[in-house]
Amino acid sequence: MGQPKKILIVSDTHRKNENYFTLLKRLGPLHMVIHCGDAEGSEYALSQAAINQAADCQLQIVPGNNDFFSALPRELELRIGRYRVWVTHGHTYYVSMGPERIMQEARERGMDVVMFGHTHRPFLDRKPDLVALNPGSIAYPRQDGHRPSYGIMELDEAGEASYRIEYL
Repeated sequence: MGQPKKILIVSDTHRKNENYFTLLKRLGPLHMVIHCGDAEGSEYALSQAAINQAADCQLQIVPGNNDFFSALPRELELRIGRYRVWVTHGHTYYVSMGPERIMQEARERGMDVVMFGHTHRPFLDRKPDLVALNPGSIAYPRQDGHRPSYGIMELDEAGEASYRIEYL
């Protein structure tokens, strides 16, 4: 049995970071922040804000299609509790055409969870063998209603994960 853990998932902030800073204050202590790309050079500010929110909070971030000249790793494979999590922006898997290709790739890699961005539209699909989560965008939402969105992954004391999309 471990401590409950809360992970914030965001994407496509495009240097418009005010909602991100607001979220960190609102959500309270976080174990981790995952950014699915298109921070456009504000990685340091995003990381510092996460650390200021909770000293042991870490930012995991990948570059998006607008993160030119980024030295960040194009994709990340993380272990969060017992879950294998793949983080990528998604544009190279044509997520704008639908999630099927990225979900197939995640299965082929043996992942339990895939997190991606790019579309600026929230998406959460829970299958028995795979969870696919796109937090949408807290800066430039494109779904009906245009509400800024983000994802939450929580691990309870038994290590079971739950996932949800929330809106500002």
